[in-house]
Amino acid sequence: MSYLKLILKNPFRNKTRGLLAIVGIAIGIMVIVALGMVTGGLKASTTSTLKAGAAEISVVQTGSGNYGSGRIDESRVTDLLNISGVKETAGTLRATNTSTSGSSTADVSGTSTGTGTTDTSSGQGSFGGFSVTGMDPDKLSLAGIEDVDGALYSNESTNEVIIGKTTSTNLDKNVGDTINLFGKDFTITGIYETGNFMTDAGAFMSLSTLQNLTNNDNQVSSIAVKIDENANATEVSEAIETAYPNELSTTTAASMASRMNTALNTIDTANWAISLLAIIIGGVGVVNTMVMSVFERTREIGVLKAVGWKEKRILGMILGESVVLTLIAAVVGTIVAVIGVVALLSVYFSGTIEPSFALDIFIRAFVVAFVVGIIGGLYPAYRAARLSPTEALRYE
Repeated sequence: MSYLKLILKNPFRNKTRGLLAIVGIAIGIMVIVALGMVTGGLKASTTSTLKAGAAEISVVQTGSGNYGSGRIDESRVTDLLNISGVKETAGTLRATNTSTSGSSTADVSGTSTGTGTTDTSSGQGSFGGFSVTGMDPDKLSLAGIEDVDGALYSNESTNEVIIGKTTSTNLDKNVGDTINLFGKDFTITGIYETGNFMTDAGAFMSLSTLQNLTNNDNQVSSIAVKIDENANATEVSEAIETAYPNELSTTTAASMASRMNTALNTIDTANWAISLLAIIIGGVGVVNTMVMSVFERTREIGVLKAVGWKEKRILGMILGESVVLTLIAAVVGTIVAVIGVVALLSVYFSGTIEPSFALDIFIRAFVVAFVVGIIGGLYPAYRAARLSPTEALRYE
């Protein structure tokens, strides 16, 4: 048997112990890869929100909290054009599909419930359900909608709607199909894709239509503001809040993305902490496995040294066995993580979050596994290399 084949075979001479060591290390690797894939997907979606044509500032009612919960008089959409640095404005009204509310619910299953309540069996994502936004069609670029497969809805029409690519996939709807919203059938005139997982999981219709359907005449949830090319978004935001104190609050797209990235960076930090923990725990497990292996093979190692094996050759064999265990664990953990994340996102976040398959995620996992193998195998390898052939051969 060759030296390499010996290294590959030895870790599995005690199959139960080898398997347990692999499972223990694979769990840590699985968490590292899974978190990396999900975090990477969220970062990609966050980056896509900063589109060149989209609005830089979002204006909501002061104290309204979550987006869409407050109401602003529609006249403010025009009033904000008088603020220095403001180039274009658009009022938006948002109604969300929930299972408890009345007028702000939407049956998106394709058939009317007849009661105004929500049919949640359509499999929409978990980010607040199916979102319907009312907006003038000529202002859709401020929401990041630039390319539409099909046609835009008409501002005068009360039965036309465009849906996001995620919605189209989840509900199996195409251009020309009908969709029932708020107990009324709408014709789908187009399908849009922005790259924003939340926006693409909703639908847009004319502002006046949604206002009538939800009894919000002359009111909007928020105002999208596009600033002049040379204007500063922060300064314009402050000017709006100064002009309408205790009435309007602003958030810039850059600050929203920054907050999201800060949260995701925190997850990244936690991922590195988990990596360190995996090294420590995995290292202890490998040390235990390899020490027991060396004890069981004391006489065998003594024979190898007696026939002329050098200390560095013994050292290399034990370290190699340790690394083999951890690299197999890395493969197992990575495969389980990829399958698990893809299955989880496809079931609960279908089309809204795409898992990241960035190379650095998998490199990190295998580096951690390799480090665990080296650290975990050092002491057993040193112990084996230092064994005296005479003493080893007398070992019972």
